[in-house]
Amino acid sequence: MDETGWKEKGRRAWLWTVVTTWVSVFVIRFSRGSKGIRELLGEDVPGVVGSDRYSAYSFLPLSHRQVCWAHLRRDFQKRIDRGGESGEIGEILLALTDQMFAWWHRVRDGTRQRRSFQTYMVDHKARMPLYLWWGTKCAQEKTANTCQEILGVESALWTFVYRQGVEPTNNAAERALRHGVLWRKSSFGTHSEAGSRFAERVMTAVTTLRQQKRDVLAYLTLAGQAATRGQPAPSLLPTKKQHASLF
Repeated sequence: MDETGWKEKGRRAWLWTVVTTWVSVFVIRFSRGSKGIRELLGEDVPGVVGSDRYSAYSFLPLSHRQVCWAHLRRDFQKRIDRGGESGEIGEILLALTDQMFAWWHRVRDGTRQRRSFQTYMVDHKARMPLYLWWGTKCAQEKTANTCQEILGVESALWTFVYRQGVEPTNNAAERALRHGVLWRKSSFGTHSEAGSRFAERVMTAVTTLRQQKRDVLAYLTLAGQAATRGQPAPSLLPTKKQHASLF
């Protein structure tokens, strides 16, 4: 899950997306707080939400979260760029992160067993909090605050290690938002509530259809025909055959 800035009638808004294996949903709302997240996910989230550390997600139990390691990696690089003790801490944290990604990429491409990966990660899970705690004592205030913030969600760093289907980053949501960013830059957002509904529904349909490798034009043609006949639009949900392929 992720969000990016938007404009509706010149007013500040946000484009939100939730990306799952088969379906992506986009909505445009004026709220960037937890209200928008609750509207999309509901109060009782059965799965795991991959996101950045934005405070609006804090109502979610840590057991149902996966904090994005790509964001963490960028934060560790910033610690290095500050130099001094902050740089020392950042270099260690970045090295641990890069090693984790190297192992994870082998799990993902099938050249390493998940069980072996979990064994390797035991040491990482023990060492990372120690270096983060060291960071909280750093004289550089920004480094200390960031390390304290990460420690607050530390248990949500490791969900992907043990939960099948969970990724260590929210890159899928960031990629999905790129189309919305290009739309916003070329058209300056939307100029009415109806325009926002059109934008979010078209992005939802097109992104979802591409995920399922379905013909976008064929679907939109069927949807238009259904509308003129007063019939329900064809479903964007995956077919039983597609769903069964996951298991």
